[in-house]
Amino acid sequence: MDILESQPNSTMPEPSDSSQGPPKKRGVPEGLWLKCPGCGTSVYKKEVEQRLNVCPKCEHHFYVSAADRITQVVDEGTFEAMYEHLQPTDPLEFSDRKRYAERLVGEQKRTGLSDAAITGVGMIRARRVALAVTDSAFIMGSMGSVVGERLARLIEHATAQNLPLIIISASGGGARMHEGILSLMQMAKVSAALARYDSAGGLFISVLTNPTMGGVAASFASLGDLVFAEPKALIGFAGPRTIKATIGIELPEGFQTSEFLLEHGYIDRIVPRKHLKTEIARAIDYCGK
Repeated sequence: MDILESQPNSTMPEPSDSSQGPPKKRGVPEGLWLKCPGCGTSVYKKEVEQRLNVCPKCEHHFYVSAADRITQVVDEGTFEAMYEHLQPTDPLEFSDRKRYAERLVGEQKRTGLSDAAITGVGMIRARRVALAVTDSAFIMGSMGSVVGERLARLIEHATAQNLPLIIISASGGGARMHEGILSLMQMAKVSAALARYDSAGGLFISVLTNPTMGGVAASFASLGDLVFAEPKALIGFAGPRTIKATIGIELPEGFQTSEFLLEHGYIDRIVPRKHLKTEIARAIDYCGK
């Protein structure tokens, strides 16, 4: 007797349906890994975030928002935002691919910012400071009327209260063309406020991050009593491609990076992000502020 007939309760595996094809592989969930622009390797996103958005392989400093920078530098729960009531408008009724008024609304929804700068006061290692941070995500961190006014008022507050002033710059757009001369005049206004602050004996620490370009680099970002920069940040007025096309010669290797500028005396120190909070506090103590 056939063995299958003697075991009526036994089961045979069902033949596979070849029309369904091979079983699908489980994919890696999106958003868990990042490709580092510095070394080109894939890095675990959570590990990068735990390292203050710095690559664990090559120390490349990724973009961080203004809000995250404040969290990284200021003692927890001590930051008080100021001048948030100042809101951008469209005085020239400017329009390029879209109306400037529409662009502002879109940028505000996308970034959660009202404009490209956050200003306020807080504590850094228990030292009270006036702090401003610009954000390149909002129209490249360009300097419009509201950015200039917030900065100028913060500097005046720091002058009146005798507070150390910290400005962390991440501006790739310089003066904001959508506001024309109203934007350009902010460079002079903020620089004049810094001159009065300096005459009053204030300490201004300017921190340059990637990128710090255009009118920001040509005005307040370069006027610090101490100028720190993150590693490999792009810093300058016009970009290297524009300069190369204008003068028609090859530029030195590493031109306009933090390392190149430190070598040529433009900045005082390169400070990795993980050390920035401590270095600011140390500088304040050293200068007796």
